[in-house]
Amino acid sequence: MNTIQTSETSNTTQVNKLVYTAKAHTTGGRDGGASLSSDGRLAVKLSIPGGPGTGTNPEQLFAAGWSACFIGAMKIAARRFRIQLPPDVAVDAEVDLCLADHAYFLQARLKVSLPGLDIVTAQELAVAAHQTCPYSKATRGNINVEISIV
Repeated sequence: MNTIQTSETSNTTQVNKLVYTAKAHTTGGRDGGASLSSDGRLAVKLSIPGGPGTGTNPEQLFAAGWSACFIGAMKIAARRFRIQLPPDVAVDAEVDLCLADHAYFLQARLKVSLPGLDIVTAQELAVAAHQTCPYSKATRGNINVEISIV
């Protein structure tokens, strides 16, 4: 296997412990392809966003992963702040595939629902989660992200 070395990373953090490695094999791309995780738990057909087909698309998968991860980060923040997170916490993630000057790019909105918490506490939790969520870190400075409390 040949490896392509890149220097396009801004993450210079030293790894102390590797927690998990996700592995997926994709064939055919977003236009009728499929992805399968190495453990077989994820098996999805792929379709072009808004086009025909019964599959999902990378933007939907990204939205699902980010929203799940963001809730996990809010749980960590809630423990740190000694706040009880509501059992019906939810995050609606919207990931836009955009085009400008013949180049594609993403932008996103995270709509955070924390029923029963006051707005100030909810905002503090969302801000703390955005600082620690790996998806938020990966996108910081790379795409436009709007976070709102709903």
